Amino acid sequence: MVRNEGKEEPMPKYLLLKHYRGGKAPLNDVPGDRWTESEWEAHVAYMDDFADRLRDSGEFVASAALSMDGEWVRYDGEGRPPVTDGPFAETKDLVAGWMLIDVDSYERALALASDLSAAPGAGGNPLGEWLEVRPVMEPAPTVTE
Repeated sequence: MVRNEGKEEPMPKYLLLKHYRGGKAPLNDVPGDRWTESEWEAHVAYMDDFADRLRDSGEFVASAALSMDGEWVRYDGEGRPPVTDGPFAETKDLVAGWMLIDVDSYERALALASDLSAAPGAGGNPLGEWLEVRPVMEPAPTVTE
């Protein structure tokens, strides 16, 4: 028997992932290293305003921008140091940043990802970047005999 009695069903959480490179090209395909300081400031302001709107609606959980630096790490056996390899290869898995949202539906997650994709880039025009929308796995319900 699966039990969730007396508990309100949680709203689904989604992770919105921004990628540095390797995915589908955005509409405004000027690399960030060619943006002016004011273009970067406008982009960051949009992201901050977007997060503030989600805080106001109760849908914001957390977010962060990530550095392009990093290493792959894996376990190599008991008592051995971790194995590392880096820097990261240029792949679609290189995440630029993320935002965790707590919304009432998948459709709402898609709508918010679309809004986030409109952050300005070069020339102040919307990036139209592709964002990855991933559902967060919730803990399994309690199982009783």
